[in-house]
Amino acid sequence: MARPLGESHKRFLQTMMVNGIIDGAKARALHRHCCETHGAHYAHDKLDEFIEVINAQLQPMFMQIRKGMSEEDGLQYHALVNMAETDVTRMSTDYADNELELFRKTMDLIVDSDNGTASSTDILNCADSLQTKKLKKRETEHVLNRLVQDKWLNEKNGDYSLSTRCIMEMEPYIRMLYQDQVKVCHICHNVALQVK
Repeated sequence: MARPLGESHKRFLQTMMVNGIIDGAKARALHRHCCETHGAHYAHDKLDEFIEVINAQLQPMFMQIRKGMSEEDGLQYHALVNMAETDVTRMSTDYADNELELFRKTMDLIVDSDNGTASSTDILNCADSLQTKKLKKRETEHVLNRLVQDKWLNEKNGDYSLSTRCIMEMEPYIRMLYQDQVKVCHICHNVALQVK
C-alpha cells in the first residue's frame, strides 16, 4: 500500500501543479522549503524518494512527476506529466480546437525541419490552412505566446522548438504520431534517457 501524502508532499505537488515544470535546483529548494515549513524530516539527497511517495498517489490518476534533461540548456527538470496516452487531451482544457490544431501543425513543422525548429513566418502561414476556425495573424501570435508561456514551446529569435515539458509529457504521443521520422524519436530518446 502506498504511503499517504504528508503536508510537505501536498505542498510540493500543489507547486508542481501551478508551475508544470521546474528546474532541478528549484525542485531541491522546493523540497527543502516544503519539509521545513511542515516540520517533516528533510534530507538533501532524498528528493527522488520524496517524489516517489507523491507518484505512488498520482498513479491511479495517470499522472507522474518525471525528471528529464533539457537539450536546450543542459539542465535537469522535474515536470508534472499526464501519462494517459491520448491525443493532445493534456492541453484540451486550456486551448480551443483551432489553437490545438495550430499546435499540431507547429509540431509538424518542427519535426519536418532539419534543425528541430519552425520559424514564426512558417507558423503564421500554416495558420491560414486550419480546418477549424481560422486564426488571424494577431490571434496566432497570441496563441504562440501562450504556448511559450505555458512551456509547451520554446522561442528564440523567432524560431520555435518543442520544450522540455512538451517532450517529457507528450513523448508517447510524439513517438506514435511521428514513428516514421527518426529525428523526433531521437529528440524524444535524448530526453527519455534522462527521464525516471
